[in-house]
Formats: sequence, C-alpha cells, structure tokens
Amino acid sequence: MAARQDSDNLAWDRSDELWEEAIKQVKLSSTCRTVEAFATKLFGKPTTLVTPLIIGGFNVLYPIRIDGSPTNALVRMPCPNQALFPEEKTLAEAATAACISKHTQLPVPKVFYHGIDPDIGPFMAIQDLGSRRSMSQALEAPREDPNDPPVLNPDIAENKLECLFVQMARCMLKLAQPTFPRIGSLGETSPGCYSVTGRPVTLNMSNMVQLSNIPKSIFPSKDTVYRTADEWYVVLAEMQMATLVFQHNDIVFSEDDCRTKYVARLLFHRLAKEGRLSKFGFLEDDWSARSMHDPPTLPAPDGSGSFRLWSDDFRPVNVLIDDSDQVIGAIDWEFAYVGPTQFILDSPWWLLLNAPEMWEDGIEEWRSVYESRLKVWLSVMEEAEQEMSPGSLLLSAYMRESWQTGRFWLNYAARKSWAFDAVFWKYLDEKFFGERGEDISTEELWRARVHLLSEEDRAAMEALVQTKMNEMKDRVLVEWDATEAREHLSAFLRD
Repeated sequence: MAARQDSDNLAWDRSDELWEEAIKQVKLSSTCRTVEAFATKLFGKPTTLVTPLIIGGFNVLYPIRIDGSPTNALVRMPCPNQALFPEEKTLAEAATAACISKHTQLPVPKVFYHGIDPDIGPFMAIQDLGSRRSMSQALEAPREDPNDPPVLNPDIAENKLECLFVQMARCMLKLAQPTFPRIGSLGETSPGCYSVTGRPVTLNMSNMVQLSNIPKSIFPSKDTVYRTADEWYVVLAEMQMATLVFQHNDIVFSEDDCRTKYVARLLFHRLAKEGRLSKFGFLEDDWSARSMHDPPTLPAPDGSGSFRLWSDDFRPVNVLIDDSDQVIGAIDWEFAYVGPTQFILDSPWWLLLNAPEMWEDGIEEWRSVYESRLKVWLSVMEEAEQEMSPGSLLLSAYMRESWQTGRFWLNYAARKSWAFDAVFWKYLDEKFFGERGEDISTEELWRARVHLLSEEDRAAMEALVQTKMNEMKDRVLVEWDATEAREHLSAFLRD
C-alpha cells in the first residue's frame, strides 16, 4: 500500500489552473495600486508598496513601507479561489494571533488592523518582522530545485540541531499553556477578548475541497463548537470517510482496495463514537490490544472542558529567525484552532521537515530516521521544560510515550486524509485489534477485520464498492447538492 494515496487528478488540474489565474490577479499593477491606496487609508499616512510580493499557498502578502514609521507592515490577503472560507479563516487567524500575543510569551507579528473591506475583501495588516529567513532554512539540506520539499540535513552538526530544536521546543511549550473550555476556532468577542466561536477550519479540510472536490456541505456548520475531544474525533473520522465516498477519481483501484479502505474508516469512526480514540495510548486505555500486554502509564488529558491551541501548519518554515539563528517570530496561524489536548502531547511530525507519507524512501525509512532525531528532540524538550514556571504543562514524557504506544500515528491519521490508509493498516490496526496473520495481501487487508462488521455494515460496504467501480468508468468532477451529500455520507457511516 502506497504511503500516500492519490488525490483526484482532475481536481488537482483544476486547482493548478485556478492557481495560475490567482497569481496573475494578485500581481496586476491595478491590484497592487489598490492595496497600496488601501494601506494609506488604513494607516493614515503615505505608504509605498515594496516588491517582491510574498506569495504562499493560500495567501499573498504585500510589503508596505509607512512614511515616518520605523515599522513596516504586511497586508495579508487570501489568494483568490485558493483559501477555503476566506472571510471566516481570516477573522479567526487575526483573533488567534492576537490571543497568542496577549496570553503567551511566544513572539508573533502584531496585528495592526483586520477585517473585511468592500474593495479588497478579507485582510490583515500585520507587523513586518523584517526577516524572510525561516527555521526550516537553517535545518534543511541544500536543494537543487527550490520546489523540492525540504528535508532535514542529514549532516547537520549535533550542536546546531540541538540549538535550533530547543528554540522550537520553547515555542511549543509557550503555545501549549493557555486552556479553553471548547474546541473550535477563536473569535474576538469584544475588544481584546478571545474565545471559541466557531468550527475549526483545518488544513485537511482545505485540501479535501481543493484536491479531491469534496463538497463543503459535509463539513460542520460555521458556528459549531465542540464540548469534548470525543466529539471532534468523530468529526475527523467522518471526514476520512467523506474523502473515500466523495473523491470521484483516483481514490480506489479495485474492489478489494475499496473494501480495505472502507473497513479502516468504518472501524475508525466506530472507535471515535465509542470514545475510545481519545483514550488510546493513555492510562485509561482499557480496550486496545496493545494496552493488554504493555499498559501506558500516563493519564489522558481532560476531554471535556480544558483544550489547547493547535496549528496544523506550525512547523519550522513558519518560524522566522535572524542572522544568528535566533527566533524572532512565529507566523501563519490560518489553520490554528483550539483542539484536543491529545494533539500537543505527540512529538511533532516535522522533525525531519518532510512528512512521512512524502518521504522518498518510504514511510518505514522515515520512521527509522525519525526515531534517531526524536532522541535529540526529547532531550532538548526536557531542557526547555526546566525553564518553565511551576504548574506548567510539560510535554516530553507524554511525547515519549506517544511514540512508544502509537498514539502519534492515531492523531496523524485522524488529521491526514491521504496518509490515513497506510498509517491505519501499518501502525494502528494491530495495536487496536491484535495480530491479523501473515498470509493476507495488502489489497485484501479488509478480510482480517470484516468479522467486526455487522451484516448491515457489509451491505453498505458492497454498495460503496459498486458505486466506486461505476465511478471509475467516467472521469468527471461531480457537484453535489448539500442535502443529498449529507444523506449519501450518512448511509456509509452507518449512523
């Protein structure tokens, strides 16, 4: 089984076309003049747009010099046709950055202004920290092609790695301290006051729409918040099923492949609804096969009233450093939200910079290399924890046990649609349900767990198989009616 399942290539082609159009639009001289004039009105002083623009995957930043001001600014706007829920995500990002600035010691750019302007749409005017150099650039191996994904330099000096990692550890510890009573995105409820006001908008949700043409209507409604970790795990499991159900092209290649992917998602969803995913790998885990022979030792976090900030995109590329490799600020909080505390108790996936499903030599090789760097990470995390005040949440012991128990992989799979299948069958299935035997082919892994399905579940599985086989005959992008989409998904979730 491939470590990364294919997204919908037709949807990807459409996304590429929209991206090319977006780049042309944001670079137009008329667009630049409009932004410059807007900045002048915003700051009440003459301003000058300074090239080059900073163009990311979902946003464009226009550098602005303000006459008579020692501080430059960046006008940050969603790229046209690229950002999911652009108004919602911009307001949440501004609230999150301001909340972090107010309630933690993590340095972030100051948000001067934010809102939705009738001429330019959703925007943030933020402090320009002056550096374009990221922590990733200090960590990565030299790249011949700048479009290649970054990879941790295998020859990096141990003392340099420790120096850079300990700064990232300090950032994570600072981010982990504030607590919130609900799961969801932050909003500014009154000047300087921030609370959870709406659904999380995740990086995976954006990719589902952009790269797999998943209907937006199957996502939680805008104002939805969650009272327990279990509720959010159920939503994440539903999204994994939705990717299989609604990705019309390139998601399965045979009947058995479809069955294997369906069984994994149905069982994952069932465990979420039973409240078991939030306990896996903790002292309270009294259900998994792994816990029977090697019980975890650390208690699960409070799952109903104390949650922590999490960012799907917090990683070295979004931490800016100066010429001395010292952190000056963490940026890009668009996929940040209050999530289950379980998420921050895992060691970070980005220790090697590149994701496990994208590793050139395969996910098992990634795991092997990762373990060698994890030792360094845990050591510097323990060092950083010694600087924390009494009563602070400490992470190193939880991170160590997360890797040992496989909890790391559970949360990774929950948040990553195209890594889900490989991670589930390679790192979770036997930890959940016990050994499955050695004579089962990768394509027929479903046979090892089909006995856990009811007759009704199996009927739904076969209905999906026939649907996906029919879809393979006609490569199109389907636009779903909202009500029909929700009913279609519900049939396969077996709600």
